[in-house]
Amino acid sequence: MRSGFKHKLLSGLRRFAIFLLVVWTVVSLVTLLIELVPGDPAVSVLGEQATPEQFEQFRQKHGLDRPAFFFSFPRDAQNQRHFQWHGVHNRYTEYWVALLHGDMGRSFRTDRPVSELILERYPATIQLAVAALLFAVLIAIPLGVIAGKNRGTWIDNVASVIALVGISLPGFVIGPMLVYVFAVKLGWLAPSGRFDWTDLILPAFTLGAALSAILTRMVRSSVIEELGEDYVRTARAKGLSERTVVYKHVLKNGLIPVVTILGLQLGVLLAGAIITEKIFGWPGLGLLLVEDGIGKRDYRVVQGCVLVISMTYIIANMLTDMIYRWLDPRIRVS
Repeated sequence: MRSGFKHKLLSGLRRFAIFLLVVWTVVSLVTLLIELVPGDPAVSVLGEQATPEQFEQFRQKHGLDRPAFFFSFPRDAQNQRHFQWHGVHNRYTEYWVALLHGDMGRSFRTDRPVSELILERYPATIQLAVAALLFAVLIAIPLGVIAGKNRGTWIDNVASVIALVGISLPGFVIGPMLVYVFAVKLGWLAPSGRFDWTDLILPAFTLGAALSAILTRMVRSSVIEELGEDYVRTARAKGLSERTVVYKHVLKNGLIPVVTILGLQLGVLLAGAIITEKIFGWPGLGLLLVEDGIGKRDYRVVQGCVLVISMTYIIANMLTDMIYRWLDPRIRVS
């Protein structure tokens, strides 16, 4: 009993350490890439007509007059680069110190706390990602089961073609096509915005199309593999109906690898939502990252969005692992 508790404790500590390492790595890489991109945030926010005094005040207020990292390679009087050590007095260290105190900084453009901006947009992104995930599952599981049960028939061929089309067409192609058909031509749905639940249909379909295609192929393969197992023949020999065999036994075991993909794809959906939100004007985290963060060179907004997305991705993976252990008793025993 004591050794089991110790093992769980060490496993939890290891996962937490990996969690911190991944978050630190992702945010550090994004911070480095932002610094390498040419341009001045002061010019992006204030405009080229601002006075030198206004530029200087802006840089001092947001700490842009200090070095970005521990060291840099500035040019000397002879226009040659040389190494210069700055110590801990840099924006990178100050950002992490503030973050440990729960402060993500303030937006360069609006001067509002980044945490407030993210809290305003994050629910919309989660809503879109969950809706896309549900759409993909509701389409993929029935279609994959039907294709697996009817392997080699015309039904299987049609399902395979649908899955291939879903994988082949990217979101930036499906999205405008749906807007043109259902918003422009038919007028059934709004082309953009988030005012009613119907506004979620087109973005969710666009974001979940590729995932539904991937899951359909995976469910089909899992069902075909499970139908050849000994326990299926035993269940049929006991007189169980084909519906019970498929949906109570085969589907439960066949969904184990699917659950893993679903957890991993949640992070992909959050990242893919950036393009979808831009197409449909969905006021989520992706739109905040692209328009207010990258578009305005708002460092703090970019860092905050990436931090939240990476944390969500890692937490989703942890939950996936827990569900995987619940579905497969062999994992719990090991």
